Amino acid sequence: MATDGKKLQPIIIKRIKKGGHAVHGGAWKIAYADFVTAMMAFFLLMWLLGSTAQGDLKGLSDYFNSPLKVALAGGSGAGNSTTIMPGGGTDLSRSAGQGKPASPTIPTTPSKKAQAEAAKAEVAKLDAKRMAALQAQIEALILATPKLNEYRSQIRMEVTPDGLLIQIVDDQNRPMFASGSAAVKPYMRDILREIGSTLNGIENRVSLAGHTDAMPYNGGNRGYSNWELSADRANATRRELVAAGMPDDKLARVSGLAATSLLDEADPKSPANRRISITIMTREAEERLLTSRPVVPAEIEIESAALTPMPVLPASSPQR
Repeated sequence: MATDGKKLQPIIIKRIKKGGHAVHGGAWKIAYADFVTAMMAFFLLMWLLGSTAQGDLKGLSDYFNSPLKVALAGGSGAGNSTTIMPGGGTDLSRSAGQGKPASPTIPTTPSKKAQAEAAKAEVAKLDAKRMAALQAQIEALILATPKLNEYRSQIRMEVTPDGLLIQIVDDQNRPMFASGSAAVKPYMRDILREIGSTLNGIENRVSLAGHTDAMPYNGGNRGYSNWELSADRANATRRELVAAGMPDDKLARVSGLAATSLLDEADPKSPANRRISITIMTREAEERLLTSRPVVPAEIEIESAALTPMPVLPASSPQR
């Protein structure tokens, strides 16, 4: 019986039915899209803050602190922008600010006075180069020419504001002119001829001046003095320079200064005061000289003493 009861016990079979997930809908997609949108907005805000000028940021800050004040005062951050471009407004070429458009800049040309000053400075620069080159050329000529090298101690050169000054000074044992006259010594003629040939190609004009020492001329009370002597020697120098090839129209002034401009002021009677000065003038000095009086091709400031007989000094007279 027991065996029969066991056989009659029902067998229960549990079957698990596997099915799909429950439908959740598309809400999670909307949430994800909102998240991505928020991140894009955040990065866009960071980019705008990084690319905005400091003045615009301050304007925005001022606007939110006191919007009415910024709106009335205007300027950067006043809220009148109609586009998100950095410049604001409708002018896309602007890079910062929203202020009033700047007035066009009118290019200014230099005045005539400024142009004249610039041209004058350029001429002065060219003159300085020309004078330095001429001085170097004459110094090289003196060293290369035996006749000039022998008397180089009597040839002095320097660049002055008026130009290149060449002075040929007298020596007690080697005077440039015969005693008491304008007769040129042979070695003085050689010096002047070499210098004259060097001045042949220059563009600048030349000024000549004769000088004497302070010793009164013997017989000056008869009408011939250091003034006439210095003028005659300057004119004799002019003739030698022209004979050497220097154009006569390059001369701007030939003058006799007697003892009014001493080279050795400590000793007015020094032989060095007896000299001939040749000045190759700068354009500025030439203009200053020629505009102070009527302009002539070659001005000679000598009261010619050609008709005045030159007195002969006694043998005891000092060397002049």
